[in-house]
Parts: sequence; structure tokens; C-alpha cells
Amino acid sequence: MRRRRIILDCDPGRDDALAIAMVLASAAEIELVGITAVAGNVPLALTYRNARFICDLCGFPGVAVHAGADKPLAREPVTGTRAHGESGLEGMEVDMRPGAVEPGGATAFMNETLRIAADDEITLVAIGPLTNVAALVAESPALLPKIRQIVLMGGASRAGGNVTPTAEFNVYADPHAAARVLDCGRPMTIISLDATHQVLTSPARAERLARAGSEPARRLAALLRPAVHSRTARFGPDRLPIHDPCTIAWLLQPELFKTESVPVAVETEGTHTLGATVVDWWGVTGKPPNAHWVTEADGEGVLDLLIECIGRL
Repeated sequence: MRRRRIILDCDPGRDDALAIAMVLASAAEIELVGITAVAGNVPLALTYRNARFICDLCGFPGVAVHAGADKPLAREPVTGTRAHGESGLEGMEVDMRPGAVEPGGATAFMNETLRIAADDEITLVAIGPLTNVAALVAESPALLPKIRQIVLMGGASRAGGNVTPTAEFNVYADPHAAARVLDCGRPMTIISLDATHQVLTSPARAERLARAGSEPARRLAALLRPAVHSRTARFGPDRLPIHDPCTIAWLLQPELFKTESVPVAVETEGTHTLGATVVDWWGVTGKPPNAHWVTEADGEGVLDLLIECIGRL
């Protein structure tokens, strides 16, 4: 079977780091063309540094990492340091200093990769705010047929939001970008909080990863434990939803998930609803579906796969 070629757009972030490690450990199934970093969980200088650090830690220092947007399209920047810490990788010792970063290289990299690709060849996996992908959509609409699919972690419907009552962080951080990407016309799979809240790690899972046998697994196991200020009461003592790695699990074992084709829109205004993903479950708008929305995830299966992948680094 031909390997799926992907660009991973991310804002590391604790769960982004786990997703990067899963990709790097899955070279037999996934060809990682490159990583693009965007401001989100922490500022761009740190998301770029963290992506490079995880590649180095996992034994892949040659993976291309490109810095992208350092702010949203039309709103003031927000960060996720409550969940990820000031470094973005709370719980890990990050032995790489952030340096000067020139934003904007991510879009150029995406453009060049798509320009020389065949139609339907590249999968974009986006696990942060969608600012970089939205820039690509606006600048290079003629290249969009080269995109096989967009797989993104973001949004919430039945689960409610995690940064406001209605909005999930990645979409809330840049709702205008998310709205543009959802309207781009390419096949799209959305893994939202509706699904990721079914993937709950535990201290036993963290310990299992720590004992998996590799140095990267031992160090990354800290990311399966709640950050200091994580909201864990809703899920149970020391239980933590694992978001971004679900996109990689979906690429590797889609049978672990159930989806429904639905129309999805993003609220770009509203005092209480900015960044909400509006899912038309009952077809009341009459609009055609523009996304496959993941409704169910086999949480135990996803975590087993995560530990298996990272354990072989």
C-alpha cells in the first residue's frame, strides 16, 4: 500500500507533540513531507522550537519545520498556556532554546509542495489554529486540487467548548481562518471535542508509555499526565482527553472512529458564540455536507495505538 503523504500543521502544545511523535514512528504508513508551525497554544517562536525539539528527541533532526503565521487573520492572539504551560510542553524538560523566527515560510513551503505534487496527493493534517491553511487557500486556489484531504482537530458541537461554552480552542483562536478553510471545497474530516473527549488517558497509560522501552517514550509519557492547571474534574481524577493524536490515529486506523457527513459553519461574530462550530445535524439549512464529522472514537484503541507507535521510536 502506498504511503500517505502529509504536511502536519501544528502549534505544539503537549498533545501536538504526541501527534508529531506518532507520525515520526509511522514512516511505513505515512510519509511526512514537512511540518509547519503556527501561533496558537503558545507564540510562534515556541511552537516552532517545540516542533523541532520533538523531531530531535525522536531521532529525526532532518525533518523540515517551517514557521508560519504569528497571529490570527483578524483578531487578537490568544494562547493555551493554561493547558500547556508557558513553554507549551509543561511536564517535559525542553533542552532547546527558542531562537529568532521569520514568519511566513510555512505558506511558501505548502505552495511549493503542492505545485510539484499530483492531484489528490497531499493530505493536510491541521491540529492548531487554521491560519496557515487559510493563507494557502487564499493565495493558491489553483493548487487546492492537489490536496487529497484536510484532516483537522478542532471544533465542538455536542461536547460544548473548552475555551468558551460554545467554542473549542483551535477554532476560537482564529475563527475567520477556520471559516475560510471549511469553505475551500476539499474533502474534510473533522475530529472535534465530541470525539476527543472519548479518548481519556490515565496515570496507568502514562506509566505504560514510560516503560515502553525508548528514551522518547519515557520523556513523552509526561504529556499523558495532566498539566498543573488542567481542568480534570469533568473527566475524573487524573483523567485527561487526548486531542491531536486522534488525527494520526484516524490516518492509521480509521476503523477506530465513526463519522457523519454534515454541513459545518463557523461563527465569526457574536458575544457568546465567537468561534463556535455550527453543525447542521438535521439538515435544516438545506446546505450540502462539507465535512465528515467524527462522532465516536474508540478511546482505548486510540491510546493503545499511540503507545504502540511512540514505544517503537
